[in-house]
Amino acid sequence: MFTGLVAATGILTSRVLRGPGARLGITGALGEEPLAVGESVAVDGVCLTVVATWPDLFEVDVTAETLSRTTLGGIAIGHSLNLERALRAGDRLGGHLVTGHVDAVGTLAKRQPVGESVEMSFAMPSTLAAFVAKKGSIAINGVSMTVNAVDQEAFDVAVIPNTQQTTNLGRLTLGNRVNLEVDLIARYVARAVSVAV
Repeated sequence: MFTGLVAATGILTSRVLRGPGARLGITGALGEEPLAVGESVAVDGVCLTVVATWPDLFEVDVTAETLSRTTLGGIAIGHSLNLERALRAGDRLGGHLVTGHVDAVGTLAKRQPVGESVEMSFAMPSTLAAFVAKKGSIAINGVSMTVNAVDQEAFDVAVIPNTQQTTNLGRLTLGNRVNLEVDLIARYVARAVSVAV
């Protein structure tokens, strides 16, 4: 479980195919405590398990399913990645509950400065629309964001200067693909309503 408050950005340094999946090498430090083998890390919003570590470098294995359902199969070596360690009991929950189970890939459709912030509109599959609500939460590449507007095919967020600087959202250009995870509570409410009917 994560919060969507990105701790650091890293760089994709390698992608080695292993059967239908791949092993990714990522540079980046996540605080003073080193990562441990077996630890869960959100990489651009995807929950992955650390399989090897070195100072400022770690590796994760990615299944064929994850490669096909997220952006991790298509991003270029040298790409910036948002990183977050798993939430510990007693940690602050400053964003919202994020599982790291990506629901879909979206696309940046519009980008417009609004003061020092940037308003971004993301196209999404219409199957997600029921789970995205105005003033609700959504994770974009693992970043907890508040939805400002939504319709059946897209939603808008405002990216403040701090988020632009500390995550890879500030570097997005039109047409870039992003990992989307809808709010966990919205998912369970929708499920409960569908079962009750």
